Amino acid sequence: MTQPTPALRAALTLAAAGVPVLPLRHGKVPVGNCPACTRNACGGRPNMKTSGPCICPAPCHAWAAATTDPHILTSPAWAPAWREAVGVGYHPGGARLTVVDLDTPDAVAWAQRHLPATRTVATPRGQHWIYQGTMPSSNAVRPGIDLKSRSQYARWLGPGTGRMAALPAAVRALSARKEATPPPGAGVASSPHERTAWDRTVATGCRHTDAYVRTGLERGLAKIREHAESGAGSQAFGVARFLAAQHTTCPGPCGLELIASHITDAAISVGVPADYAGRAVANGLSQGSRRAS
Repeated sequence: MTQPTPALRAALTLAAAGVPVLPLRHGKVPVGNCPACTRNACGGRPNMKTSGPCICPAPCHAWAAATTDPHILTSPAWAPAWREAVGVGYHPGGARLTVVDLDTPDAVAWAQRHLPATRTVATPRGQHWIYQGTMPSSNAVRPGIDLKSRSQYARWLGPGTGRMAALPAAVRALSARKEATPPPGAGVASSPHERTAWDRTVATGCRHTDAYVRTGLERGLAKIREHAESGAGSQAFGVARFLAAQHTTCPGPCGLELIASHITDAAISVGVPADYAGRAVANGLSQGSRRAS
């Protein structure tokens, strides 16, 4: 790679500052696993929740591939991913950070009332509030709010403004509160329906009708919830792969990131660990996006 892409240049700057980074492709998701790592057949990276033997030189395994090593970032194995990349992701936990992802105006207003001020980064739909310190990641701790720290990636959208504060007890309490919620069917706070609904504002380049997309998504989520005893992770992978394949001829964007969030939340709601659910959905999206290419 003689001429670094804009995404790679940004990644190298972040890596030099100690922030582990990875490429994000269209849809703002990591690149898919290579054939040897598909569906985590290799056992996963040694730094994942369940340590594995994978030493694949390619950027497999989403957040777990994030690195600060410039030799890896500029290696031939990563070059195809950077050519495809439309953005940069980073592993907050690896940089000793926690990102409070506020996905709606209501979520931002809630944070302004209840959380200490800290560094703030504007996002297309809301804000990222960044604190110093790490904690377990958790999706949908409140309507429109995700916590991204360990075993998760966030999208780099700039340095933000304001002084970064230490991770407060109020943010940790959000995760603890979610863990104490009743099981599925008894008012789970992490229900996917509490997320912002898919609509044309996040899918300005989708060729499908709203009804087509929403019906397909709801059917897929129902299939995942039917696997409360076992197999929900594999089902989430299959749903993500199928839905992504429906958009391969769209000019985009199609709001696949939001669709992926709904699928991930559905898997988590029936007991799939958050990091495993995220990997399964990311891999499914990647395979589905390549199916018709």
